[in-house]
Amino acid sequence: MMPHRFSVLALIAGLFGLLAAFGPARAQEVVLTGTLKAVQARGTILLGVRQEAVPFAFKNKGGQPVGFSVDICRGIAADVATAISQPLLDDDAPAWQRGLRIVFVPVAPDARLQKLVSGEIDLECGSTTDNAEREKTIAFSPIFYLAGTQLLAPVASRVRSWRDLTSVAVSAGTTNAAVIKHLVAAATPPVRMVETDGVAAAYDLLAAGSVDAIASDDILLAGLVALHRDAKRFHLVGEFLSFEPYAIGLRRNDPQFSALVRASFERMAATGELARRYRQWFTEPLPNGANLRLSMSAQLAEMYRALGQPD
Repeated sequence: MMPHRFSVLALIAGLFGLLAAFGPARAQEVVLTGTLKAVQARGTILLGVRQEAVPFAFKNKGGQPVGFSVDICRGIAADVATAISQPLLDDDAPAWQRGLRIVFVPVAPDARLQKLVSGEIDLECGSTTDNAEREKTIAFSPIFYLAGTQLLAPVASRVRSWRDLTSVAVSAGTTNAAVIKHLVAAATPPVRMVETDGVAAAYDLLAAGSVDAIASDDILLAGLVALHRDAKRFHLVGEFLSFEPYAIGLRRNDPQFSALVRASFERMAATGELARRYRQWFTEPLPNGANLRLSMSAQLAEMYRALGQPD
């Protein structure tokens, strides 16, 4: 593997016909375009973060965004700083200090893609599924997690699959909402579907007894159970209703930035950073002390190996 600084800069330089053999000094001569040019000009990189997507992007007790996706985006930001020849500043760096600052921008599920397109954020760091429909609007990083749509229902209820539903809550603007809408479209008797502003709002309806179940990605539902004291009243039921490969969102038609993001993933895989961060968020205690105890699947491990993770 090439050293971190060389690999990222040389990959970007290659887009302009430069050879990797010319080294970092020559790579610095690359003319920045698109997202990298905008980031360099403003001195900030705008990270769109979900507020309740445990363990990918959520707020800790101090109100700071944390999670697996947030850490991945911080890693990309470090490589962006290298590419634009600026130091990456700490979150609490004084205002006078010059360098690249990370700015966190809260995003809702039904607005995250548009914020990327409009330039309100540079990266979308949450639990976003990469699929063909969304690729018409935005671009994606390599896959970093594999999830699937499932139901969360009361342990004492009769709900064991989507066929048992009379009502269900789901986050608006998600692939889960599209899946459930398709499944219940011809159900008899009709199923009442409530679209909410985020999975936490859907959980509130379930906890109040207003719906039979909520539908979301299995890992997000597991995160809800881990964080709520009363969540032991609920459990995951039924088969997977869809498969959801997660990726970091970025703008389309920006080959320079897209190449940097991929190179950053390859660096984090090769150094073991992806695997370490996975263990931190999925097999070790969360900030509230809960533990998901979810080992990496063989499929995801193979995807990380394809990016350069050592055996």
